[in-house]
Amino acid sequence: MGHWMIVPIVLPAIMAALIVLAVRHDIVLQRVFSIAATVAMVAVAVALVVYASGHGPEMYALGAWPAPFGIVLVLDRLSAMMVLLTSVLGLGVVVYASSQWDKRGKHFHALFQFQLMGINGAFLTGDVFNLFVFFEVLLIASYGLMLHGAGAERLKAGVQYVVVNLTGSALFLIGVGLIYGVTGTLNMADLAVKVPLVTEGDQALLRAGALILLLVFAVKAALVPIHFWLPGTYANAPAPVAALFAIMTKVGAYSILRVYSLAFGEGAGDMAWLAAPYLMPAALVTLALGMTGVLAAKRLNGLIAFAVIGSMGTLLIAISLFTPDAMSAGLYYLLHSTFAGAALFLIGDLIMARRGEQGDHLRTAPGFHQSGLLAVLFFGAAIAMAGMPPLSGFVGKLLILDAARESDLAVWIWSVILVTSLMCIVGFGRAGSVLFWKSASVEGQIETGETEWPVLPIVAAGGMVAAMVALTVFAAPIVGYLDATAAQIFDTSGYIGAVLGPDAVTASDGLSISEMTGVEAETDTSEAAAGSGQ
Repeated sequence: MGHWMIVPIVLPAIMAALIVLAVRHDIVLQRVFSIAATVAMVAVAVALVVYASGHGPEMYALGAWPAPFGIVLVLDRLSAMMVLLTSVLGLGVVVYASSQWDKRGKHFHALFQFQLMGINGAFLTGDVFNLFVFFEVLLIASYGLMLHGAGAERLKAGVQYVVVNLTGSALFLIGVGLIYGVTGTLNMADLAVKVPLVTEGDQALLRAGALILLLVFAVKAALVPIHFWLPGTYANAPAPVAALFAIMTKVGAYSILRVYSLAFGEGAGDMAWLAAPYLMPAALVTLALGMTGVLAAKRLNGLIAFAVIGSMGTLLIAISLFTPDAMSAGLYYLLHSTFAGAALFLIGDLIMARRGEQGDHLRTAPGFHQSGLLAVLFFGAAIAMAGMPPLSGFVGKLLILDAARESDLAVWIWSVILVTSLMCIVGFGRAGSVLFWKSASVEGQIETGETEWPVLPIVAAGGMVAAMVALTVFAAPIVGYLDATAAQIFDTSGYIGAVLGPDAVTASDGLSISEMTGVEAETDTSEAAAGSGQ
């Protein structure tokens, strides 16, 4: 794939700098540049997915430094899919924000592009330390976006968000330091080779470092008991920012999936599946707590934020099973939940803008302009988030339940998912009846000046709902792609071979990676070398 692999990182970085230096005083040009760059990123991401579908994992070595000494990016089916998801979501967000939201504060588009850079970098990196670097890039940009437009409540939530993530960053460095001190590497592929060789005397340090990293990733994924930052942050963030943040929790889930299936997966010896015993109970409690929050919410944005927490619980239930079928089901649900959360935040903002002083409070009030169209959009997004047929939420939950049948915890998984789905239906049904049905019986109409059809916001919000419809209509080919993606995740030989070469050996028994796993590496030495030099 050559240099195209680095485009999703370099393009938004260049565009952000260009917007700040050249067009910061012209909001129209900022919009043009930002939307054009995001459209180009979508096109590149589609090309990466097509390429990854027909090839094994491929490495890009920055500065032509060989792994594990240099900085490497790795493209496989999973990273390509996540970059495409980020790009499509980003396009919807920037279109929505370009209506008027971007004028409520400074440097929205530059921060937005830096955010995309950090997210794409986190998905493409093949090194744990550079995962930390990209975490910091996306977090610094998110701090600015979170406070975009100011406001006392937003500032309070923003301070909490910053403090929590700075603490997480400090823990990240501690965990990385422990792992590096024991293994001498932070390259993910090299870790997969060296973790099984750690001596018994050093295993306690390695385990401590790995669990600290798991804690950091759990913070990003809003996993109980460190989920408390999310409701206030997402509920008070600007709507397009909250919609973009729908991918932020997925960065945490992706990091768990990548690190704990590759470096601490089946071939990790005593460290095999280190995360599984901790993830499953936390995921079940996260799902239950999130949907309880949906039932108890008194404001629409709070309800949506708790629904996001609940959806992360469902996703991490699938990931924590660490089987190919469950991983495929989890990835489908990841796609669905990202679009569902984004759609609800955008639709909720459109509703708030028309309810005047009532805002997002879930209480009966007179009707408002364009309530019919917004009711349809809200209904579609709500049934998708709740997992009702026929939309993608139902398909995703059905796949997860099917994948969990052979698990020892199948009864718990089925019970919690089914009960919380009912809770979510009741919570969103209550919100919808208050906002639309009961309000229709109240005399009068709220006048806010929002009488014209907001074309860009409607297109963006409708596009998120349309994406979930597409996930449902094309479920068969998408699940086929995800099945192959899950198989590639668990066939670590392909990833290791792409980064280190198929002749990489373990110091303990001298077996090559392909011999150790019993699977032929998908990338030969010449391909790996070519990838590092392109």
